[in-house]
Amino acid sequence: MAPTVLDRSLLRAELDRRYANVREAMAAAELDGLIVAGSEYSGFEGAVTYLSGFQIVHRYAYVVVPADGDPFVVFPSEARYVGEHGTALLEQRFDPHPGAAIAAYARDAGWQRIGVYGLDYVMTVRDYRELDAFDIVPFDVEFDLARAVKSEAELVSVRDSVRINRRGFEVWADAYAPGRTAAEVMAAAEEYFISEGCGRLTMNMVLTAPGRSGVALPEFKIARKEEVLGDFVLPSLEVAGPGMHWVEVSRAIAAEGAPLSDDTKAMAEAYVEYYEAAKGAMRAGATCHDVHTAVSKGFSERGYHLGHVTGHSIGMTMIEFPKVGEGVETELRANMVLSMHPHAIAANGEDCLYMQDTWLVTEEGGVPLADLPMEIVVR
Repeated sequence: MAPTVLDRSLLRAELDRRYANVREAMAAAELDGLIVAGSEYSGFEGAVTYLSGFQIVHRYAYVVVPADGDPFVVFPSEARYVGEHGTALLEQRFDPHPGAAIAAYARDAGWQRIGVYGLDYVMTVRDYRELDAFDIVPFDVEFDLARAVKSEAELVSVRDSVRINRRGFEVWADAYAPGRTAAEVMAAAEEYFISEGCGRLTMNMVLTAPGRSGVALPEFKIARKEEVLGDFVLPSLEVAGPGMHWVEVSRAIAAEGAPLSDDTKAMAEAYVEYYEAAKGAMRAGATCHDVHTAVSKGFSERGYHLGHVTGHSIGMTMIEFPKVGEGVETELRANMVLSMHPHAIAANGEDCLYMQDTWLVTEEGGVPLADLPMEIVVR
């Protein structure tokens, strides 16, 4: 199998490609520079890795991309040993106050208009305050669109993450039995994920209905030892393999003979229709709105609403733009990777079905990378 962590020569070429794509977006927005924020604290470390090759193990960092000049990464001084710094293929700077250091660089360079990825959720307040004198442009959507189309090297990493996620779901299903706790079952899958190199890059949950039979409630839960599983459960499994590309793959699981509710069975029929519709609708040139309309048709016609985003681009950050939803007119391009997971909820607000797939956009249509049968798995 091809490696999922690129060697330095391949990573150098990959980073150059990424800088070119980002600078094209910067030019369209007339930016003098871009600050890309990443933080292990909030789960947004992937953007820094995307532009540097460095994975934040602790703390936070900023990649600074001038419109003209070499990018560099700025760490707080206390973050000198919070990862394998030799993996970063750009200049590394350390400062007690990164925001002040970046502001000083921007002033010396004559910058006026600066884009920031992570302005709402990632950048620290103390660093943002140092940028008051500049015209600050939120750049989350633009940055995500610039990285949405995956290279062949990235797709190797994506496919490896899918392999791990799919096998992890099978491990989960094999460990499941009514009466076992969510923690027991999830521990088996997590052990596999860690053994395959995911590290801490897992985000795994369950949807259950304690004391009920044949249904799952819409709320996502941490897999705790107090949560005793019944005869129907929805695992929500999301992981990133060694290459740091996130994916999502799961199916509903029922105990043999479990009396599924009428709504659950009808939602399962709608899921089959979504799965087939996505293969045709998720093609280059279609809009995210087009895809949402096509895949949600079976649910809406049966009177179900979708309580979670239908789908979204996914990469080194788990949830990236564009989202797949009503009114999102962004056009899909070949080699975009989308996570799809219609969160179907019945009119009673209780019966729910939620299953996940990671899809590749092609000129001909969508390709489900895990290629699992779209069905409720019986154990």
